[in-house]
Amino acid sequence: MRTDMRKNSKSSWPKVIARKWLNIPSGADEFQSDYAVNGETGDRRKSCCDQDYHSIVPENFSEGWLTETAGGIKPSKSMPEPPPVTDSLNLRMFVGTWNVGGKSPHEGLNIRDWLSSPAPADIYVLGFQEIVPLNAGNVLGAEDNGPAAKWLSLIREALNSDQSDKELARCYSDATEESSPSSLQLEQQASLKPRTSFTDLLSMEDELGEEDFERLLNLNSNSSEEGSPSPTYMSGSPARQHFCLAASKQMVGLFLCVWVRTDLYKHITNLKVSCVGCGIMGYLGNKGSVSISMTLHQKTFCFVCTHLTSGEKEGDEIRRNSDVAEILKRTKFSRSFRDLRQPFHPENILDHNKVIWLGDLNYRLAPGCVDTHELLKKNNWQALLEKDQLRIEQRAGRVFSGWEEGRICFAPTYKYLTDSDDYVVQTSNSKEKRRIPAWCDRILWKGEGLKQVWYSRGECRFSDHRPVYSLFSVHINLANKLIPTAISCPPRFSSKSALSSACGAKVQAEELLVIPGHKAA
Repeated sequence: MRTDMRKNSKSSWPKVIARKWLNIPSGADEFQSDYAVNGETGDRRKSCCDQDYHSIVPENFSEGWLTETAGGIKPSKSMPEPPPVTDSLNLRMFVGTWNVGGKSPHEGLNIRDWLSSPAPADIYVLGFQEIVPLNAGNVLGAEDNGPAAKWLSLIREALNSDQSDKELARCYSDATEESSPSSLQLEQQASLKPRTSFTDLLSMEDELGEEDFERLLNLNSNSSEEGSPSPTYMSGSPARQHFCLAASKQMVGLFLCVWVRTDLYKHITNLKVSCVGCGIMGYLGNKGSVSISMTLHQKTFCFVCTHLTSGEKEGDEIRRNSDVAEILKRTKFSRSFRDLRQPFHPENILDHNKVIWLGDLNYRLAPGCVDTHELLKKNNWQALLEKDQLRIEQRAGRVFSGWEEGRICFAPTYKYLTDSDDYVVQTSNSKEKRRIPAWCDRILWKGEGLKQVWYSRGECRFSDHRPVYSLFSVHINLANKLIPTAISCPPRFSSKSALSSACGAKVQAEELLVIPGHKAA
């Protein structure tokens, strides 16, 4: 038996390599997701429309009333009625990106500094680059899922643990200790943790909602010196909400995961993933993108996590532009016959209502900037940004035409000495490549109803990159929500049951089922 297993393992390697070199999809539509939450268990059932696809359905879902709606799962009469639908919905979305330099996270790594923001979020979109070393074994061989599982565990703990409440309280307390610096001081001290000013609060009034805005306003007043406020007063506080994994996907070193409040999950449909390799020979996954598509309240979202061509030689920016064009061209979200009955289902990135592009875009400072070191010493970020290749290429219309990016008031995020606040170029003794500091790690967006209210970076020294994060206000118009149409087909059930809900079942192609017996109203 052991001999046979050893032979099978050896014989599978050429197949894996051949599939990667020939760009043959292998499980490209598969992703991980939480379905049952809060300790419930579920039974695995097979989809009636795709023979080999499956989903996880909580066991308290009766078989007679399950039906698909465009807004999610319709509850039975025995369950409490959902709150009345308003004309619009305002959510907060946290987006973060981090190149972790091929290092697997150690136990106890604190990522809460990266996940902190001026207001609690409803959706977290987190992208990683180089979660595994980009060596031949990882690029050509079987995928190493170990580091991804560790990152998911750390994120789940950070978002759902009691400690996050304390961190949130500290975040709001810190925001009241000092007034906001001027714009010039922001440019010169952008490496410090940004603080919430009265002007910033006024600009955030529409995005935060009345309760959150009044709470933050009170914190910035003179009467807030008695101590840190309890986060339970915040309407969106983690003390009241828990988060589940909507979807996660890995391609070599790229890893993207989307977390949502558990009460929002039932409104998410049409979860799809797509991977595009732009690395060796233009197809391998050492560079490229991982994208997740989803529908929330009939509005389509697309999150694109990318790692583009590296290098700071003249002309390397053209290769990065080419990577972006290839990703836009080759990213496709698969469809089944179920999707044909949907009012609209996007097949590519630009078909979506709202798009977030995040990652290590690798754009550097244009060559020939002789005063780079002096500008770094003076923390004159705005002068340095005039040499930023991404901005130059975008202004020229050669890449990301029509996309938006927020004002950058923080220090370059690359390249640092590991476990240090010093850039590699500032250390003459370093044996590492003497890269000119640059804003490699970026977050861009496209689409109506998205407004950025925060754009900053974290200070974790785990890798040679600093993490970057942004907070968005997301406006969703519910007034024109379409009435869904259910599809009826005979059910199929698998023999397996009682799967654990704790750490994500694998969902293939379709995340929700259609069970017969009911028609849409």
